[in-house]
Amino acid sequence: MGIFNRKTVGATKQVAHTEDDTHTRILQAAQRLFARHGYEGTTTRDLAATAGVAEGTLFRHFPNKKAILIEVATQGWVEILTDLLTELSEMGSYKAVAQVMHRRMMNLRENADMLRVCFTEAQFHPELRDRIQAEVIVKMTDVAEAFFQTAMDRGTYRRMNPRIVAQVFLGMFTIAGFSHDTLLGENASPKAMQEMAEGLADIFLNGVLAK
Repeated sequence: MGIFNRKTVGATKQVAHTEDDTHTRILQAAQRLFARHGYEGTTTRDLAATAGVAEGTLFRHFPNKKAILIEVATQGWVEILTDLLTELSEMGSYKAVAQVMHRRMMNLRENADMLRVCFTEAQFHPELRDRIQAEVIVKMTDVAEAFFQTAMDRGTYRRMNPRIVAQVFLGMFTIAGFSHDTLLGENASPKAMQEMAEGLADIFLNGVLAK
């Protein structure tokens, strides 16, 4: 009886693991196809074929194609900004912003498909835009605001509205990442990216007015 129970538990875990893998494959396939062909130009048949699953399996994981689009965009943004703010909160010196931004900008290049989907499709799908606003932007701004408030309390930054500082910082980081190919070119060297990150950090920390 005990052996049967252990086998059943093991089988249940294996099924759950397989379901998670399938879910991830569907999202990865959607990210690639939406980036290349657009949301409207991608069918659920295309998604299922690229993910290597039956179309019925796809609908077992998601109620419709729009749900897939929303999860691709929101999950991708949460991961990117969570990594950014985790690094920001753990760094030893507040002036290490340049290094943080450089590493995050390098990672944005790896997420080019997700970013392309997000920027393109959010213009046409208000519900996607609202989800990103509610589940990503507001939450990440809250975390960044707390970080900058702590820095001000320590005397590292001058006193000002910490929420505005958080919005400016996240805005600079986001636009730099989205505009990477425009600002630096598709084959920009690591040195060029480092200079861009340091320039953004310098402007953020010191402004642009001559002393």
